[in-house]
Amino acid sequence: MKRTLIFGIALTLLSSVSVTADEAADAVAKREKAFSEMLSNTTLVGSFTVDGKMDGPPKAERYEIESVTKVTGNLWTFMVRIKYGKVDSRLPVTVPVIWAEDTPMVALTKASIPGLGDEFGARVIFHDNRYAGTWQHGKVGGHMFGVIEKTKPKQDAEEKAE
Repeated sequence: MKRTLIFGIALTLLSSVSVTADEAADAVAKREKAFSEMLSNTTLVGSFTVDGKMDGPPKAERYEIESVTKVTGNLWTFMVRIKYGKVDSRLPVTVPVIWAEDTPMVALTKASIPGLGDEFGARVIFHDNRYAGTWQHGKVGGHMFGVIEKTKPKQDAEEKAE
């Protein structure tokens, strides 16, 4: 009798754990889908500062994001258009995304970005329609912040132009 009672309690506990695990997996899937939708077809419009050069106003910045898709684990690929100095190119950038509850953060450390160079670093959080964080390129770094603006997908814009 005692064994049956213990077995029954164990089964009850295990079944509640699997429901909890399923609920957690659903919550993660929803959170990741919302992140992808929040940043796909957007432009980050804001400003950045440079450490040690605080005497002037922040400089304007724009980052065009076509899509954001999960690769595996905590790696995500951002298909972006980068305008930086004389560079103007469209390329995939795969970065780690770390979560603080429901808030995603890009965590880039001494990374290479094709056509732009090495030693890029950033910690950027995205919340509601805003982004904020720090950036680093070699020995130069600062802060970045702004808003997330939705843009029309390229295909839709091309179809309407025809």
